[in-house]
Amino acid sequence: MSEFLPIYKKPLASIKEPVISEKFWEIAEEKFDNKEYKEAIIAVINYINRDILKKIDKKDDIKISQMHASIEINIDITNSEFRLYIPFLKIDKNTNVVALLRRVEEVNFSYFDLAYIELNEDKLEISYSAPLDLCKPIKIYNLIKDVTFLADEYANEFIKKYNAKFLKEPKVKHLTQKEQEEVYREIKRVIKEYKDYSLYFKEKQKDAYCWDIGVISLLKLSNMPYLNGYLQYDIIKSIRVMYDGDLDFDYRILKAKEQIDEIANLSKEELLSNLYHTELFTSMLFFSSEDIIKDRLEKSIETLQKYEKDANYFAISYYLQTVFLKLIYNYNLSSVYKREIENCLVKISGKKPKEASSKLIKLFNKLYNKELNSSFLGVFFQKSWNYLYAFSLAIFIAVIALSIFQGLSR
Repeated sequence: MSEFLPIYKKPLASIKEPVISEKFWEIAEEKFDNKEYKEAIIAVINYINRDILKKIDKKDDIKISQMHASIEINIDITNSEFRLYIPFLKIDKNTNVVALLRRVEEVNFSYFDLAYIELNEDKLEISYSAPLDLCKPIKIYNLIKDVTFLADEYANEFIKKYNAKFLKEPKVKHLTQKEQEEVYREIKRVIKEYKDYSLYFKEKQKDAYCWDIGVISLLKLSNMPYLNGYLQYDIIKSIRVMYDGDLDFDYRILKAKEQIDEIANLSKEELLSNLYHTELFTSMLFFSSEDIIKDRLEKSIETLQKYEKDANYFAISYYLQTVFLKLIYNYNLSSVYKREIENCLVKISGKKPKEASSKLIKLFNKLYNKELNSSFLGVFFQKSWNYLYAFSLAIFIAVIALSIFQGLSR
């Protein structure tokens, strides 16, 4: 086992992920500076998800109601005020109200900056409002991104732990039965792979690689865009722990084991209940560009160079897997970047570290030197030219053949 790397399989294609449109950010800042506050907020929403306002009249007061995973986001924009409102859960006789409200207070003071959760009769609601002249683009962007993510996360937690209820059933698209079986087998394979590799590393007292295989396995699961519900957020929390350098290293390794054991112990029905596509208001991933990815990779260069100097192919191959999987986890990558990363991870699957490390380093250098888009376009245009040349040649031959045939006919 030690001679070969873990297997990577591309996840099934997701439904359309909201795409951040960078051009709208400049518009938002310019409009706010010119005191065109309503237009600035419109630009922020277009930056977040350009599809939200397509069918909404923007001349008068704007009312937005859009599902984001398990919650409904409501935004009202008048000529003087911005208001965000999320009625996301209800309580009933079966809800552990005391424990729930204690947790709500903890969340309000620890995680929410501007909005807050409050109990209104039998409903938990999140709200925020402000005059438009106080709604700087960065403030509104962070508010929407943080609130949508946190509301969905805590909706799942509050339902699971305290028996709260959804006010509105999540709008989901279920996987087909064939897709469910395929994904179920893949999750089971990732779990088995984790257990086999971590056992081997533990026996060989290679604790650093226990961390690597734990992170690699959790990121593979989290990067499945159809893994949702409470299970998604449990995995996200575990990934946070894995990357928290202030925590004891052995504790972090144990956290990965506990999380994967928890998934392994789920019944097939429980696991499948967390597998579905969901509509999103905004992407939870960070905006990416060639420069942003380069800056992110800058943090890995020192470690990578150390491993290269030592010719430690084993360390290189495991380290760069974690780096690339974390890019997919964190960033709304361009189709070119994501495709090249996933193709590379597939190519090194089951390979020996020495062979795999050269492929991983090659991709790392392309990303760091911002060569990927240019090389991709070069290949694209070269192929396009080849196709055009072949097509033109075929037409030329056909014309000659037709002329010869007509000559013979005469």
